[in-house]
Amino acid sequence: MNLSSALPRSFRLLVTGGGTGGHTYPALTAIRTLQGRLAAAGGTLDVLWIGTADGLEARVAPAEGIAFKTVATGKIRRSANPLKMLSAANMKDMARVPLGVAQARAIVSEFEPDVVLATGGYVAVPAGLAARLCKRPLVLHEQTVRLGLANRKLAGSATRIAVSSESSLPLLPAEVRDRAVVTGNPVRPEVLSGHPDKAVHALNLVGFDRRLPTVYVTGGAQGAQQINGVVREVLPWLLSHANVIHQCGPANVDELRFAAAGLDPVLAGRYHVTGFVGPELPDVLALADIVISRSGAGTLAELTALGKPAVFVPLATSAGNEQAHNAQYLADAGAAVALLGEVTAHGLAEAVGPLLTDAGRRAQMAERARAYGRPDAAERLVDVLLAAANG
Repeated sequence: MNLSSALPRSFRLLVTGGGTGGHTYPALTAIRTLQGRLAAAGGTLDVLWIGTADGLEARVAPAEGIAFKTVATGKIRRSANPLKMLSAANMKDMARVPLGVAQARAIVSEFEPDVVLATGGYVAVPAGLAARLCKRPLVLHEQTVRLGLANRKLAGSATRIAVSSESSLPLLPAEVRDRAVVTGNPVRPEVLSGHPDKAVHALNLVGFDRRLPTVYVTGGAQGAQQINGVVREVLPWLLSHANVIHQCGPANVDELRFAAAGLDPVLAGRYHVTGFVGPELPDVLALADIVISRSGAGTLAELTALGKPAVFVPLATSAGNEQAHNAQYLADAGAAVALLGEVTAHGLAEAVGPLLTDAGRRAQMAERARAYGRPDAAERLVDVLLAAANG
């Protein structure tokens, strides 16, 4: 759909969701995209974000000049044992939900949004229910293959449910499936515009052998001990076949530098370890031929949009085991490799080795990954928001 010819002169968007980057950044990307589309047509966007005081959104929204309010929320601590779900902490938090709904209802009633966008996280439940009570269109966006808990609670109240892949559709409750549309998961535009040579310059990768493939290892902002450990064990072998950029988390840099200090100087020159990759991330991704990482929804969206071969090591404790589902979905399509269960150094080497030594295999996996990427996901989600607002 293309609604550019019928864009409103002004638009009021209420956003709710957050807690983590997986819920926060897709919302922010959609806001920026809608703002840009309206501005190009001479229109304006007024945004209000409802989130938690201690979630990532509490920092991101104000930094972007977005009005931000909090409401009381109840976080459910999940357990495979149903009796543990009835813990005192869960009962106390759930008692806060009615208060949060009342607070959110007052905010929605005063703001009068044209549409409410909920991207998940427990804070989305009060605001999503308030949208229904105030008879405002509610659009859910789900980043993972399976609906998260908050979106499952809100699905019956939604005007539209935007999902990130076709594989989500049969997993939706039958009674809401006709409201679903596949948009993909919005990817920040800057991630798609990196340049390999800029990464070499910014990180001073003077020891890298550009004739070899480059592997980017990342465990997220804080690093991942599991990934760091197996990479450390195979480091001499890995560096004999590739250059490596290792984002290991600030607390783990010294340990990995010590491990690299005993390497042959030529191999050590191919290893760049850093606690955190910041603005240079798009350039690092552009330089990378293979990525070893967790399999959160945002990571999958970025790597498939870029068409990057990946070896995924899912976070076993992710909510609903969503990272394993994400990784398996791409692995089944030949678009990635998924290391499930116990991950060993030998298993990692067996997974990465064929990709390092066979450029044709890398190219084939890149092509399959790109087939699942949706670099236009933000535009598609904006189309859904505008359509929902128009009834």
